Amino acid sequence: MTVESIMSRDVVTVSPDAALMDIRKRLQEGGFNHMLVIEDGKLCGVISDRDVLKAISPFLDTYSEEHRDVKTLSQPASEIMQSDPITVTPGTSIQEASKTLLDNRVSSLPVVEGDDLVGIVTGKDMLEYFISEES
Repeated sequence: MTVESIMSRDVVTVSPDAALMDIRKRLQEGGFNHMLVIEDGKLCGVISDRDVLKAISPFLDTYSEEHRDVKTLSQPASEIMQSDPITVTPGTSIQEASKTLLDNRVSSLPVVEGDDLVGIVTGKDMLEYFISEES
């Protein structure tokens, strides 16, 4: 079985200059955990919900909030993204993609065909596949 059979084709993308405030809002409202950063039509980074949490001040939305805390929300995607993302192709086996995910300690892999972004596969997708195989 290959990545193509379990990947999500509905990919959420942002530009490198998208503000952290907008990224956070889209992640919260969209119910997903990863966004892909695209510049000039090419994949240049990945942002996870954990990257967003690390970049935001812990004092935001508290009584201790100060201007500098709010200012963290203006950071661009290019400052918080994981650059040079590790990718797979639609024809990559699910086992190989799972090993790639674990070996590189990432939670998602963009799926590309040449220079074209065609999807994303996550650890959750792979776990669901392996559980369904056991049933």
